[in-house]
Amino acid sequence: MSQTKNILLVSYSQTGQLTRLAESFIKPLQNQKDINIEHLHISPVKAYPFPWGFTQFFNTFPETVLLKPEPIEPLKFKQEKYDLIILAYTVWFLSPSQPITAFLQSEQAKKVLKDTPVITLIGCRNMWLMAQEKVKSLLKEADSQLIGNVVKVDQSNDWASFITTPLWMLTGKKKVGNLPSAGIAESEIQDAERFGIKILQSFSENQALDSNIFRGMGAVKIDEKLMMSEKAGRRSFYLWGKLLIKCGQISPSFRLFVLYFYIVFLIILILTVVPLSALIKSLLKPLLKNKLEAQKRYFAEPSGE
Repeated sequence: MSQTKNILLVSYSQTGQLTRLAESFIKPLQNQKDINIEHLHISPVKAYPFPWGFTQFFNTFPETVLLKPEPIEPLKFKQEKYDLIILAYTVWFLSPSQPITAFLQSEQAKKVLKDTPVITLIGCRNMWLMAQEKVKSLLKEADSQLIGNVVKVDQSNDWASFITTPLWMLTGKKKVGNLPSAGIAESEIQDAERFGIKILQSFSENQALDSNIFRGMGAVKIDEKLMMSEKAGRRSFYLWGKLLIKCGQISPSFRLFVLYFYIVFLIILILTVVPLSALIKSLLKPLLKNKLEAQKRYFAEPSGE
């Protein structure tokens, strides 16, 4: 390693799970004499609760999906320029969490991200493709270079986590009854270390930090059954988000009335349309094979599956 490397890790975690994932990721890089690591935790001006209240949880979604976040406290950087920035985030309503969006939209971020390689680290239930598309756009606006993406998802299957994850968010309890525990498996959190080892190796061998860094390491796994559902969900959230904001301009009570209607609509949609779309996609898979493979390759970039 020819000179000291400065790494910035920016994260926001309500439950503490993402913090543990991020710390596992950077563990191999700590206590290295030629590497300085700065971990900054984003602080919203008005803290989000955990566990969430039911109404506040769902009432957060319009501004989240339309990228109109609540303000955050300014971050205090020790360096003007970094060799690598790691952005660790969770997914809210198929979008990056509001604190992460607020950071990426800030003038501070645009200055520190400019011409700097960035690695995204995602910890979420199961759907992250549309959130990452928004993050990609925000990073592009900041003239930064996304070189890698690592994703860790919940340990239980899609239908179990459809129940356990909301319960965790609304009650603070990861384990309820006979259902599997919510959240990312401990083994997956520990597995994040190998990506930190790879970064350390790249620094030690004076290799360029580019999109080849995590190639062949299984940094992401694309569930093609969810691709169509994510796209449909993004459109639904966007349209209803705009409607709810308009309703709120008329009356906060009217917004809540329409919001409760949408929650019922959303649950019915998930229980009926999502399985149906998955079935249709399964039946059409032979005809759509090439298109699906191309989409999977696109969403897997820059790390690849």
